[in-house]
Amino acid sequence: MVSISIRQLTKRFGRSTVLHGVSVDIEEGELFFLLGPSGCGKTTLLRHIAGFYEPDEGQILFDDKDVTKLPVHQRGTGMMFQSYALWPHMTVAQNVAFGLEERKRPVAEIHQRVEEALEQVKLGGLGARKIQQLSGGQQQRVALARALVIHPNCLLLDEPLSNLDAKLRIEMRAEIRRICKAYGLTGIYVTHDRDEALSMADRLAIMDKGHIVQVGTPEEVYRNPATPMVAEFIGETNFIEGTVVQESSRPGLFNVETPMGVLRGRPSGKDWVPSARQPVLVSIRPEALSFQRLFDTPNRLPGKITGTTYLGAMVQYEIGLAGGQVVRVLEMNPERVRHVGEAGTELMVAMKDVVILRK
Repeated sequence: MVSISIRQLTKRFGRSTVLHGVSVDIEEGELFFLLGPSGCGKTTLLRHIAGFYEPDEGQILFDDKDVTKLPVHQRGTGMMFQSYALWPHMTVAQNVAFGLEERKRPVAEIHQRVEEALEQVKLGGLGARKIQQLSGGQQQRVALARALVIHPNCLLLDEPLSNLDAKLRIEMRAEIRRICKAYGLTGIYVTHDRDEALSMADRLAIMDKGHIVQVGTPEEVYRNPATPMVAEFIGETNFIEGTVVQESSRPGLFNVETPMGVLRGRPSGKDWVPSARQPVLVSIRPEALSFQRLFDTPNRLPGKITGTTYLGAMVQYEIGLAGGQVVRVLEMNPERVRHVGEAGTELMVAMKDVVILRK
């Protein structure tokens, strides 16, 4: 178990700067996610932590030790790659044992630790099999066992579930989190899948164009996005352009003039107070919009249903509002399905669910 500090890390490839002075602290025993779109720098940052890249500027600290220039094999990290990087000509046990053999551990110790690692990932008794004889999910577990067998202080995972089908991904999310917590590992996990991040992370960092734009728990980032990019990336949302009118009679809430009328909501974050006549974006999650009457909110949006998608446990709607704005609505466990063109549709949204963002 180790804490990790990244301090002002900058990396350039030719004329392109991939990481711009990135700083973040990861606590020991924490499962920390790096989340962002393709090309945002998350895998590059992970490879710096692993030791595959050396930064142009900045430091990487494991606890209080500077490991910026330390070779990969001296960092005590286990790495799990997106492609698994398994050797098809070797057995399962030989693949898992590779890191221990490189460290020249005694044969008896290697045998014992390989068996323990395979048991950890529920592959006990399969050490003699060839890689080609395994399913995709089993191969993924072999790659995880190979990372665990060296008893790392830190487990690094680069989109490890992207090659699995939906059912296996859900199973392995729980398995990876269980193993990290059971063995006290600090885990750093790269993904662009927001469901993985929200369901597994203790904390996460959203990256964009080589910068970290927000760090927090999944709930903090989902409910209080720092920017429109974060709001849209961490979950589906509706953006409505508006202009701040004034602070409302409710402390901490503001009135925003929009094409649909005045909406009352809260600023995202505690370090920003919107000013009168300031252009802003209002973010409303689809699940926050309701066809039911809500008390203690002035936020009403009359409209017309323009699209209906029935998904069993939920229904997704598109609602056309005044001024041509279309919003998406998610209704769970609906009593009835509403249909396109249905008259008299009115949406309501609680004031706490209207989030005001800087443009």
